[in-house]
Amino acid sequence: MKILKILSVFALVVMMFMYCTKTDQVVGVTTTNSSDLVAIKTTAAPTIDGTIDAIWDKATKVEFAPVVPDPGNALFAGYIGDKIPVSLRAMYDAEYVYFLAEYADKDQSQKVAPWYFNPTTKLWAKEGSSRTFDANGVLTREGYGEDKIAMLWNIDNSTPKFTTQTCYASCHVFTPYMDYSTTPAVYKSNSASGNHYTNGTSEKIDMWWMQPSKGLSYGQMDDNYQDWAGGPAITNLTGGNANGRHVDDVAVTSTSTTWPNRPVYSADATQGSFANTQNLKLDGTGATVAVPLYVIPNSTSSYINIADTTTGGAAKKVTAVSSTGVLTYSGGTIDPNTGTDYQRLGDAATSEIGAKCFPSVIVSPLKNGRADINCATTYTGSGYIVEYKRKLKTGDVLKQDIDFSSLQDQPFGFAVWNRSNYQHAIQPNLMLKFQKQ
Repeated sequence: MKILKILSVFALVVMMFMYCTKTDQVVGVTTTNSSDLVAIKTTAAPTIDGTIDAIWDKATKVEFAPVVPDPGNALFAGYIGDKIPVSLRAMYDAEYVYFLAEYADKDQSQKVAPWYFNPTTKLWAKEGSSRTFDANGVLTREGYGEDKIAMLWNIDNSTPKFTTQTCYASCHVFTPYMDYSTTPAVYKSNSASGNHYTNGTSEKIDMWWMQPSKGLSYGQMDDNYQDWAGGPAITNLTGGNANGRHVDDVAVTSTSTTWPNRPVYSADATQGSFANTQNLKLDGTGATVAVPLYVIPNSTSSYINIADTTTGGAAKKVTAVSSTGVLTYSGGTIDPNTGTDYQRLGDAATSEIGAKCFPSVIVSPLKNGRADINCATTYTGSGYIVEYKRKLKTGDVLKQDIDFSSLQDQPFGFAVWNRSNYQHAIQPNLMLKFQKQ
């Protein structure tokens, strides 16, 4: 009788435990890998302003350190092995998924290839967006590229290789390609380019860019995608015309009827950014040289916003350049020969530019599909805080966005650029998991 009573109590305890587990406990994700990013369910949304709200304390960090890889040739030379510590957190609610990225960076780099004046040649030129080296591999000048991040996602699980390779599923850097410019076509090694394209006509990858030279000034990430773009078969050099990276809303409209029969894409609306560049003749009649299109006198900003170029805006259109480099605009001139405000400074170890060197990019707001992701950043002095959000399911009808609404696990890759152009640190094989209640 006593044993029966003990068993009854035990059964009651088990039933109570099961009941509590089913009704009170969060059910779903258990993080078992260091590469799992768990998005917690929240009813209070963080403010996307580049500061870390207290609500983020509830989210678990996943920490990793992307490394710049060696793809087999000199494409990433000067950056190979660079490691950048990163932490990620994620949350979601009924409408949005939210991300918080923090990563180390010793200096803030947002001026992309800025204009400077060379007092020796008396010409205007742009800084390189990547590091430059001499014939012996010695650094001669630090690069003036952007600090930025990117994420890649597998749209509708359409790209099989993405499951195991994530970022590398579409990166065909130096892989052999079929050269169709000869008869018969032959395989050749590829040592010239590293553009992205997927491996089949139905495969697409969602690509998110945090780029200061694009929509970041307006609180936006640039929403792009990758596709087949005809693949290697449509060109004799994989990467050149086989670039599968496109901005959202651009889509295939037709296929050319002549070799190499590449897809024809619709045009992108004017948005994001365009080059602050024009060609003028020295003294009006001399050699044609490149100079800035617009300047904001005495400005030290990294970019010129499109609104500043309109009537009444702060930017002034450059209308003439002299043989000594003096720029003329409506209302005044800028003489770069007085002082170093517009000149290169320092050596390779201390590459700098004058405080008033002109931006090479004019930025404008992103529109439509490219504007799906809200983003804000803060530079702390030793690194970046990046907050961003996107709807779980956008209004995309072109299959150019990842759909999170099913709350299924989603593999992704993460990349970081440090004052560089295309050379970036890569962390593949990460996994987003949604904690369910």
